[in-house]
Amino acid sequence: MLIDCDSCEMRGKACGDCVVSFLTIEVRPSDRSTVEVDQDQAAAMSVLAEGGLVPPLRLVRPPRAS
Repeated sequence: MLIDCDSCEMRGKACGDCVVSFLTIEVRPSDRSTVEVDQDQAAAMSVLAEGGLVPPLRLVRPPRAS
């Protein structure tokens, strides 16, 4: 899974309550807006979010142009 914050419809609106910000806030360079997560990591983040331990992924991709 490739999480591209630059293309997220929720950027700026929900970043503070997104698992990407939660997990990378101290180590993320200020110009980095793409995070790559493998399937195992995505599943682990979902389990942690469902348990209320971390915020959920707030990524909303824009609709593709036809």
